[in-house]
Amino acid sequence: MAEAPKPLNPPNSQSTQPGQQGQQVQIKADEKELLGQYSNLVVIHHNAEEFTLNFIYMFPNVPQGKLVASLIVNPMHAKRLLRALQENVARYEAQFGPLPEGSPHQEPKVGFVQ
Repeated sequence: MAEAPKPLNPPNSQSTQPGQQGQQVQIKADEKELLGQYSNLVVIHHNAEEFTLNFIYMFPNVPQGKLVASLIVNPMHAKRLLRALQENVARYEAQFGPLPEGSPHQEPKVGFVQ
């Protein structure tokens, strides 16, 4: 029998939801969500109303990948997500040292198939 979902309270995490100062939010997730998905490429599109983030796993040594998750957020949330990522990368670098920028490379041209 599967274990009941547990509330999440990840350490070193930052909420990107406005107006929740001092409030603890209980989030339900089952084991599948808790395991997460690995992505080594993110393709981002936007229009006036939303940002779409397509998280892709590119297979090594093969010009093929798999869409593992697609998130659609409004522009204000995209900006909060950007700020949260910047703050978390800064904290990571303060703890573990600077991340290399890497060599500039051309992102692969991505086309979706069914």
